Amino acid sequence: MSYCINPNCPNPENLAYSQRCQSCGSRLLLRSRYRVVKALGQGGFGATFLASDQGLPGEPSCVIKQLRPSGSAPHVLQMARELFEREAVTLGKIGNHPQVPRLLDYFEEREQFYLVQEYISGSTLQQEVKHTGVFTETGVKQFLSEILPLLEYIHKRKVIHRDIKPANVIRRAQDSRLVLIDFGAVTNQVTQAVVNHSEHTALTAYAIGTPGFAPPEQMAMRPVYASDIYALGITCIYLLTSKSPKDLQYNPTTGELLWENYVQVSDHLADVLRKMLEVSVRNRYQTASEVLRALELEPYLESLSKSLVSQPNGGVKERTTNRSEDSGIPNSNPSSVSSSVAQVAAAIRARRVRITEGAGVNHAGGKRQRMLTTKSTTLSSNSSSQGQKSQVMRQLDSQSLISAYLKGRRDFALHNLNLLNLQGANLSETNFHSSLLQRINLQGADLHSSDFGKANLNQANLRDSNLTKAYLNNADLEGADLRGADLSYAYLQNANLRGANLCGANLTGAKISEEQLALAKTNWMTVRPNGKRGLL
Repeated sequence: MSYCINPNCPNPENLAYSQRCQSCGSRLLLRSRYRVVKALGQGGFGATFLASDQGLPGEPSCVIKQLRPSGSAPHVLQMARELFEREAVTLGKIGNHPQVPRLLDYFEEREQFYLVQEYISGSTLQQEVKHTGVFTETGVKQFLSEILPLLEYIHKRKVIHRDIKPANVIRRAQDSRLVLIDFGAVTNQVTQAVVNHSEHTALTAYAIGTPGFAPPEQMAMRPVYASDIYALGITCIYLLTSKSPKDLQYNPTTGELLWENYVQVSDHLADVLRKMLEVSVRNRYQTASEVLRALELEPYLESLSKSLVSQPNGGVKERTTNRSEDSGIPNSNPSSVSSSVAQVAAAIRARRVRITEGAGVNHAGGKRQRMLTTKSTTLSSNSSSQGQKSQVMRQLDSQSLISAYLKGRRDFALHNLNLLNLQGANLSETNFHSSLLQRINLQGADLHSSDFGKANLNQANLRDSNLTKAYLNNADLEGADLRGADLSYAYLQNANLRGANLCGANLTGAKISEEQLALAKTNWMTVRPNGKRGLL
C-alpha cells in the first residue's frame, strides 16, 4: 500500500505503486525515493510514518517524521524550520550510538519538514507491559542499567531528551537491546521564542513533553538534565505498576507522586526512585552517573552506614533523623549527598575488608579462624550496648530457606548459602544480591527474574536451571556449571564467567559480551545472544 501524508487528505490509503493519491492528487513518492506504507503515530509535533527506501537495494524500511506547523505565518514557519534543523543536528550528533536510531536523511518539501530515521523493529515498553505484565525489581534494575549509560552519553553531548516515557523506549527485536526514540531538539531559546509570540503553536506543546512524565521545571519551559532523570523515574513506576501518572494520586502540598503503596521493592531501590522523583531539582539526582553510582551500592546502605561512623570510644553512632548522618557523611545537605555516594561505597568496602580480617574469633581458645572466603564478612554492627562485637553474614539451611520462601519471603541478600542443596527448588523473583552461593546445588531450580548481583556463585551447580531475565551483574560465576541453563534475556554484564560451563545453555537476548563468552566453555549446542547456535 502507498499512504498519502497530506494532513488534509480524506482517504490516504492507495494502491501499492500509485504515483499520486487518488483522493487529493498529492505525489506519493517523497524526494523521488521514499514510499510511505502506513502511519505510525501522530501528536502535536506532527506525525511519523513507516516507509520503504526505494533508492536502495532491497528497499529497506525507514521511519519518516513529518513536522506539521499549525500555522502558515512566516515566523511560525521559521521557528518550525529551526526546530527541524536542530533535531537533525542533534540526531546527527548522537545517532552513532547503538541505542539511538540513526539519522538517514532530512529535507523540506512544500513547506513540510521531514526527518528520515532508521526503523527499529520491536515493541515499546508500554506495549510490553500491556502484553506480558509489570516488571519485577530485577527487570527494573536491568532497564536502568541499560538506559542510564545511554542517558549519560546523551547529556554529555548537551542534549536533553525531554520526552522519556515507556512509549519512547523500544526493545529491539534483533538483539533485545533498549533503544530510545523520539528526540526533540527544542532548546530553551527556541522554546522561549515560541512562548513570546502571540500565536501559540503545536510546537509549544511538543517542547513541554508529556504531562505526568515531565517534571515541574520542564512544564515551566525550563528543562535541565535532571528533568530526564525524573521522567526516567516515572517510567520505572509505570514498569512496576502499569499505572501511568494520571492514574496515581499526588500529594497536594508537595506535588509528589504517591507511588510507594503500589510497588514491592527493596528499600535500596525505593530510595533511589524516591530521589529520582524529587519535585525539587535541587534535591534530585543531577546526572545519570549519580544514579548509576547509587544503584551500585549495597542494597542495605542504611543499615550498613550505621557501622561506618564510630564515636571516639569505639561505640556505634546512634541513628538520627538526618539522612546525611545516616549515610556517614558529616555536615551534609541533601544536595551534596549524591556527590559523596562513591565515598560512602568505598568506605563500606574498606570496612568490610577490615572486619573480614578480624572476624571469626574463637572465644574458647582465642584463635582466629578464617571464613570460607574473604567475601564472607561482617556486615553490620551488633546492636548490643558494647557495640564492639560483630555479626557475620546471616546463614540459613536449605529447609529454612525454602520454608521462608513458601511463606512469602523473597529477600535473601547478604546471606551465606554456601553448599546448600536446593535442587529443583522454585525460587523465582528472589533477591540474592551480594550473597555467598559457592558450590550451591541449584540444578533444575526455577530462578527466573532473581537478583544475583555481586553474588559469589563460584563452582555453583546451575545445570538446567531457569535463569530467564535473571540479574547477574558483577556476579562471580567462575567454574559454575550452567549446562542446559536457560539464560535468555539475563543480565550478565561484568559477570566473571572464567571456566563457567555454558554448553547447551540458552543465551538468547542475554546482555553479555564476546569477551566474557570467550572465557567460558561453549559448544555447538550453546544458543548465543543473537539466537544462533554454535561456537565463537
